[in-house]
Amino acid sequence: MRELTIEANIENLNTVLDFVNEDLERHNCEPDLQREIDIAVEEVFVNIASYAYQPAKGNVTIFISTGKEVVVRFEDMGIPYNPLEQICPDLCKPITEREIGGLGVYFVKQMMDKVEYKHVDNKNILIVAKEIKKNK
Repeated sequence: MRELTIEANIENLNTVLDFVNEDLERHNCEPDLQREIDIAVEEVFVNIASYAYQPAKGNVTIFISTGKEVVVRFEDMGIPYNPLEQICPDLCKPITEREIGGLGVYFVKQMMDKVEYKHVDNKNILIVAKEIKKNK
């Protein structure tokens, strides 16, 4: 398992994606899988950077392990918040009638095989995982 601790700042998004993609490429992950994981990582990181510490600043630690599945764990000591409790957007409503926000978390839950949240020792811990399916 590799880890990266970095300031939760949107300007660090490319560093975070490079960290994750380095691991995925080392394990020869398919481009479609890599894209889905990148979207999930971007959504989670941007949410932490935008909301976890505001108006203060703080760090996020990102862990990644790749085996039969890719597991990415985010830990921050920001404001406790479980994004999985967010109400799913009503996609049947016209766009002009929908609430703002919520689509990113919805997409993460749809794309990943597992999404878990817990708050332990004053840390928000969000885990996303995606099974690696080998092409035959």
